[in-house]
Amino acid sequence: MKKVYLLFALVAFGMLSCSEDDNSNELPPSSPDLSQMYFPPVTSQEWEKASISDLGWNGDEEQSLYDFLENNNTKAFIILKNGRIVVEKYFNGGSASENYPWYSAGKTLTATLTGIAQQEGLLQIDEPSSLYLGSGWANITDTQESQISIRNHLTMTTGLDYNVVNTNCTDADCLTYLNEAGTFWYYHNAAYTLLTDIVSSAVNTSYNNYFNSKIGSPIGMDGTWLRLGYAHVFYSTARSMARFGLLSLNEGSWENTNILTDTQYFEDMTSISQDLNAAYGYLWWLNGSSSYRVPASETQFNGELIPDAPQDLIAGLGKDDQKLYVVPSQNLVIVRLGDNAGASFLGPSSFDNELWQKINLLIN
Repeated sequence: MKKVYLLFALVAFGMLSCSEDDNSNELPPSSPDLSQMYFPPVTSQEWEKASISDLGWNGDEEQSLYDFLENNNTKAFIILKNGRIVVEKYFNGGSASENYPWYSAGKTLTATLTGIAQQEGLLQIDEPSSLYLGSGWANITDTQESQISIRNHLTMTTGLDYNVVNTNCTDADCLTYLNEAGTFWYYHNAAYTLLTDIVSSAVNTSYNNYFNSKIGSPIGMDGTWLRLGYAHVFYSTARSMARFGLLSLNEGSWENTNILTDTQYFEDMTSISQDLNAAYGYLWWLNGSSSYRVPASETQFNGELIPDAPQDLIAGLGKDDQKLYVVPSQNLVIVRLGDNAGASFLGPSSFDNELWQKINLLIN
C-alpha cells in the first residue's frame, strides 16, 4: 500500500513539476512594435504610449523643453510618434479636458472638409464660389464675381481688397475688388471664412453637422465650431487636435477607414498651391521652400518658413501660437496650444523656429 502512495506522490510531483516548467518556459506578452502606425480607439480615451527612452531620444533635454513651453504661455503640448503619445504635458492652468481655440490652425479642418465635399460630388473647387454664395455676395461686378473660384478661397488668391478696416468682415460692403483673382496672394480671413457658407450650401446641412459626420465622429474628435464675430473658430481638447494631425499624417485615412479618399486632392492641399507664396497649400502652411509670405504683409521673404523644422513639415498655424505640426518623414504629430508666446502674429511666428530648436534637441 505504501508503494502505491509513493507512486502516486511521485506522479503528482512530476505533473506539478512539468506544469511549473511549462509556465516558466512561456514567453511574456509581446510589446507593441513601436515602428508600426497606431490609431487610438474612436470610442474611448485609451491611447498607447511610447517613452522617450524607448525611442532612443535625448531625455537630458526633456526638462529644458518643458521649461521653455511653460515660460512661453503654453497650456497643452503633445508629441505623437507613429501615433503613440510620447509627450503630453499641461502648463499654466491648462488641462486635458479643456477646450482650446484653434483659431487659424482650424483652416486645415476646412480645407480637408472641402475636399470631402468634392469627393462626394457636392462641389468642385474650380467652380465659381457664387454658385454657392449666390450673386451679390461681394461688392464687385458680376464678371469679377464669376472669376473667383472656390480654389481662390482655399489659396488666399481671391483678389478681394484687404486694405479694409476689418479683414474679417464678410458683409458684402467689406468685400471689394483689388486684384484679378489668382494674381496676388494675401492672407485675407474674410475670403477664407466664406468657405463655411460655401460648404454648408453645397452639402445642404449645417457646417457643424457635416464636419462631425465626416471628420469629427469617424476619428473620435470632440469639439465644436463657434462663431466669434465674423470668425468661425473650432474649439477642442489637445488630444482631438492630435487626432486630426494623425489623420493628416496618414493622408486622410484612419486605420482601415478612408476619410478623405481623394488622394490627388490631399497631395494638392499639402503642396504649393500657386506660384505666389511657396509656403502655402490649401490653407496649410508648408516648410522647405526658398521663400514665403506671411499674414498682414505684402512682402516676400527669402528662406524657409521654419528653418530648423523638417523640410517636409506641414502645419496649421493660428493666432496666439496655436500650432499643429505634421512631419511625414518622421511620423510625428506635434500640438501646442495656449496663449501668445510673445510674437503677436496670425499664424507663423518666430516662436515656431525657437520651439523646433528645442524639439530637435529632444528627438535627435
